[in-house]
Amino acid sequence: MNASAMLRSFCDAVEQHNGKALAELFTEDGVYHDVFYGAFKGRARIAELIDDWFYRTATDFRWDMHTPVSDGHTLYARYTFSYRSLLPEAKGARAMFEGVAIMTLRDGKIACYHEVANAATGFVDMNFAPERIAKIIAKHGAALKARPEMARHLVE
Repeated sequence: MNASAMLRSFCDAVEQHNGKALAELFTEDGVYHDVFYGAFKGRARIAELIDDWFYRTATDFRWDMHTPVSDGHTLYARYTFSYRSLLPEAKGARAMFEGVAIMTLRDGKIACYHEVANAATGFVDMNFAPERIAKIIAKHGAALKARPEMARHLVE
């Protein structure tokens, strides 16, 4: 499957609430690192991420991948993503995000999915209080600082 077809299948699976279809795009031991919910390893857990976690507090997903670039081992794509939030404070608002998907590929499947996302726009769309947004962003900052590749950036 070429990169564009894989990305369209990826987005379609999320939009269609079809965790099994998304999971089939991954290797058996594949890992999906979600910016909100963390790591989900293996096809059963990846399907659960979509069918349970994503749709627990949201509906009407829309996901588009733009300008994919791949060397056959790594696939990058800019994305736009939105959903209608079911959280009470959102009052049915559509939360919109943009980001970059980073996928490690193995044997034509996704072995690892990471994303870098601008989540702040969606938090504002969902009417999150400024203190709540600050708490979430601080948590993301702490996780970034804990990653091995940030070690030299922490040295004064």
